[in-house]
Amino acid sequence: MLHHHFIMYKPFGYLSQFIGEGNKKKRLGELYAFPPGTMSIGRLDEKSEGLLLLTTDGKLSNYISSAGIEKEYYVQVDGLISQQAMEQLEQGIEITLEGIKYQTKPCKACLLEPAPELPLRSRKIRDDRHGPTSWMAITLTEGKFRQIRKMTAALGFPTLRLIRMRIGHIHLMNLLPGEVLKVEGLLNRL
Repeated sequence: MLHHHFIMYKPFGYLSQFIGEGNKKKRLGELYAFPPGTMSIGRLDEKSEGLLLLTTDGKLSNYISSAGIEKEYYVQVDGLISQQAMEQLEQGIEITLEGIKYQTKPCKACLLEPAPELPLRSRKIRDDRHGPTSWMAITLTEGKFRQIRKMTAALGFPTLRLIRMRIGHIHLMNLLPGEVLKVEGLLNRL
């Protein structure tokens, strides 16, 4: 069977799925004519943006989701994040998942100065008058539900904007929100 693979910049405000109950939520199928059976590999929540891989190959999707492949995110947080907080992120911190305490695996975290130049988000985050913000890069090998948001909040720096920039060796490149690129050999690119 011939499978199809895609790289996409998932925009803010869209769910990482194609079907579901209720008509109020925006879904990926509104952005591109994906072939039947297309699924996202991993997810980004409605408020998150960035690189999303899609495929019609369920085995490939399962492999990428469970192989411990690095995922890099650019994260804007409320406040000026300290070096101590960055080190805590790298060592792993305790968060709650479905009411159960969970210790995150060690990750990579670094401050991004100056702030990265990114496409504007469809909905404004906030004004500078509400206080300073910081940008950092966080690289994980796991992907629990809303993990980065929970990690930064646990340290007192709530996430304001979250953009996945890379999965393995696949980068967001210069795609703009909502753009889709059909690719061959997705596994070969990781």
